[in-house]
Amino acid sequence: MVAVGHRTQPPLQLASEFAWVEVQLDDSGNGPRLKIRDLRSGRCVFLDPLELASLAWTRHEELLPLLNPSRFDRHG
Repeated sequence: MVAVGHRTQPPLQLASEFAWVEVQLDDSGNGPRLKIRDLRSGRCVFLDPLELASLAWTRHEELLPLLNPSRFDRHG
């Protein structure tokens, strides 16, 4: 991932029947990373290039335990 040099990029919002997230490039840390915020809960995660590459290497079957929306407490 190439940093865009402190230019603010507008966030991209993605939604489905199960999730509503905002994705944005963040370069305020030690290097470029992707900021992902769950717009329903407000929770946020930052993923660096290695973590993003790991997602690309992962098979969908390996993600299934994470993809069950009922496992999240939407009230906490």
